[in-house]
Amino acid sequence: MDIENSVPLVIDLDGTLVTTDTLVESALDCVHRQPVAIFKMPGWLSDGKATLKQQLTRRSQLDYEKLPYHPEVLALITQARDAGRKIVLASACDQEIAEGVAATLGLFDEVIASDGIVNRSAQNKKDELVARYGEQGFDYAGNSADDLVVWQAARHAIVVAAPASVARQARKVANVVTEITLPVNNESALLKALRPHQWAKNSLIFVPLLASHTFDLASIFSSILAIICFCLVASGTYLINDLLDIQDDRKHASKCQRPFAAGTLHPLAGVFWAVGLVTIGLLIAVLALPWLFLVAVLAYLLITLSYSFLLKSIMALDVITLTVLYTLRIIAGALALNLEPTFWILTFSLFIFLSLALVKRYAELNDARQKGKTDKSAGRGYYPSDLEIVAQMGVANGFMSILFFALYIQDPATTALYSNFRVLWLVCPVLMYWICRLWLLTHRGQMHDDPVVFAIKDKVSLLTLVVVGVIFLAAL
Repeated sequence: MDIENSVPLVIDLDGTLVTTDTLVESALDCVHRQPVAIFKMPGWLSDGKATLKQQLTRRSQLDYEKLPYHPEVLALITQARDAGRKIVLASACDQEIAEGVAATLGLFDEVIASDGIVNRSAQNKKDELVARYGEQGFDYAGNSADDLVVWQAARHAIVVAAPASVARQARKVANVVTEITLPVNNESALLKALRPHQWAKNSLIFVPLLASHTFDLASIFSSILAIICFCLVASGTYLINDLLDIQDDRKHASKCQRPFAAGTLHPLAGVFWAVGLVTIGLLIAVLALPWLFLVAVLAYLLITLSYSFLLKSIMALDVITLTVLYTLRIIAGALALNLEPTFWILTFSLFIFLSLALVKRYAELNDARQKGKTDKSAGRGYYPSDLEIVAQMGVANGFMSILFFALYIQDPATTALYSNFRVLWLVCPVLMYWICRLWLLTHRGQMHDDPVVFAIKDKVSLLTLVVVGVIFLAAL
């Protein structure tokens, strides 16, 4: 073996071999599985970062096979192995995670990691590598400021997806021979994680404004502020949901492309934006809207977090929770205007949105059955064998909603608002058509999106909305 190939190639894990941070993912998965663990973390940290990492690893279940590995780093390792070089995985993560990754990939000859006592990061990692291989006795691939002291002690430095400032410092203190970059598009990944297409749901806040025929500028402005508030809080909760669901999303055919699961957005960035968006949304509610609206927003936040942590995995309770969240938007819209929510409208919304929530579950279960799966869906409380009963419940609730809309038409408060209120009966057959079509398309396996997102994209659904709008105008 020549001198070049006798020098070990040492690879860092977090941010280098994988595009995510296993410590943050372990913490998130631990909190998802055991929410009370969040109160234990300060105690673990007081015993040292190595102890914290070990405790989090023991309470989490990362899927090493589905971690977002950096393809160019894998190619670098494969090339070095083919040349006969020793490959070492040296990471500050817990030993169990490092060994799990090494066993999954089958590419490493040695593993160096934190052991619950020593946190092998920065200087500690350098000291361990120098003790084993000597100064300038190894090549090192890393990505962060903590790796600068390790690069200094290495023969060759390989900089992987490092911030520009870290890369500049590495060139000054080490012999950088290779720089591997990632196609970074954090803005696009963040926007995708915020799910702006879901903001359409918050248009439900306008329902009380339209139903009450309250069209003064102050009311319109309050409704717009309420929608902005809900969009900010909702996007914050979407981030939290995706952060907690990283491990389950990676097992899903389409959800694996979500930014955190795919490793295109760092989980710490998600935590920062989630806290920021929720805080701004609540401030808007406190400073510019009635206090009862703030109560509705806090209820939405509490229910959403409960859904993310627990309720989404409980059969039936998950879809009922989604239904309540939809209806809560209508209640919030009324409270923003100091109006009393209309009983029949709220009842209608409960049944129609339960039908839509069941559409979503049916589509997921139908896809699983088509692929021959029989096990319970990851992170859910349903089996593919539940398909028929889910369809029955969904269709029944859809048609029940039309019954309550009919009762709304006959309500004295409604008849007083419309000079030709009987025209509103035309809405019933239009809704019947839309619900029948929606469930037939879902049964055929053509529902690939959230039903609300589907409705926004579907030309027939948009035309149906226009027809309903025309009918209401004709009834005035």
